[in-house]
Amino acid sequence: MSATVQASSPPAPSKLRQMLNKVPEVTLYFWIIKILCTTVGETFADYLSTNLNLGLTNTTYIMGVLLLIVLFFQFKAKKYIPGIYWVTVVLISVVGTLITDNLTDGFGISLKITTAVFSVILAIVFAAWYASEKTLSVHSIVTTKREAFYWLTILFTFALGTAAGDLIAEQFSVGYLNSVLLFTGCIALVTGVYYLIKTRLAAKHQMQSTYAILAFWLAYILTRPLGASIGDYLSQARSDGGLELGTTVTSAIFLGAILCLVIHLSVTKKDQIKTAQSA
Repeated sequence: MSATVQASSPPAPSKLRQMLNKVPEVTLYFWIIKILCTTVGETFADYLSTNLNLGLTNTTYIMGVLLLIVLFFQFKAKKYIPGIYWVTVVLISVVGTLITDNLTDGFGISLKITTAVFSVILAIVFAAWYASEKTLSVHSIVTTKREAFYWLTILFTFALGTAAGDLIAEQFSVGYLNSVLLFTGCIALVTGVYYLIKTRLAAKHQMQSTYAILAFWLAYILTRPLGASIGDYLSQARSDGGLELGTTVTSAIFLGAILCLVIHLSVTKKDQIKTAQSA
């Protein structure tokens, strides 16, 4: 999906602090790093809680504090800074995974229930965001309030994606590799439908914009279980349907890839929105 994810004529924010857009342009780089981050969210959470014997509770506390620290700098910044933004995404991916893991492993709540609950919560967040701002566009994150809605949405997409991914791969016995193929197909379908609608409604910019925003968020939600399935497929034992690379190796590979891409974008600025867009 291209970077045309924007509302056609949302109201201009006037009462809250305005700044340059705080998120990157939606390019191929965006989707690649997003999937890498979701994979790390799955494997790094397991690495900390299991390999380092921190346990779910201690891991959640540590990563939660780190997330709050990074969010402080993210909110303090007045424009998109690749390093801060993507570190925030990595940490929120880990925390989102830990929230679901705590509910399922710590409190014994079934994956069906957590998937349903997080779906409802995410829908409520979307509804509150739209009711307040009249847009869900990622090209309109120009106030602190909108950024708060944005990161809250991201958190629950990760929590939902973790629950849905584990539900399908493990409880429904689809398997990790088949889950990767399933979610890849779903993303391809969303993308295909979006471009089909875009072609047919090229002259109707408002409708095109609405479908672009919907397609973006559907793809964003689906990349979470995709990344989780990739992480599990690479890290889990062969007897469980994985490649048995382990969480340490898998996390190191994907974190290294994220670092290289973020450095590249910091230098080239290829993913920076050229102009500040008001909502």
